[in-house]
Amino acid sequence: MSIHPTLRYDDPRAAIDFLVAALGFRELAAHKDGDGTIVHAELAWEDRGERGALALGARTAGDPFDTGRAVTYLTCDDPDALHSRAVAAGAVVVMGLTDQDYGSREFAVADPEGNVWSLGTYRMGAG
Repeated sequence: MSIHPTLRYDDPRAAIDFLVAALGFRELAAHKDGDGTIVHAELAWEDRGERGALALGARTAGDPFDTGRAVTYLTCDDPDALHSRAVAAGAVVVMGLTDQDYGSREFAVADPEGNVWSLGTYRMGAG
């Protein structure tokens, strides 16, 4: 994958725990500073044998890479199962399971710090 979204969080550990439990990310690395704050973490997203990566770290004053909240779209083959997993993990649903006019079945949840994660079957450039 050549695009790596990067997000900043007030509590990166809680964000990682949420993304792993609710959405099925896999934690690859979590690098801490001398105070134990996660300054850089890498998570993997698996889809159809392809792997995407997400980087995240702690929000700090004056960080030129902290652009605020984000909306991220993740492809998946079974949005119904992933929706059930997210709800069971306590995710806030911002859009329930929806069959879109463009052929995707998808839903969206907010993480504990307000980033929106949209998950569905739509694959850009797939036809």
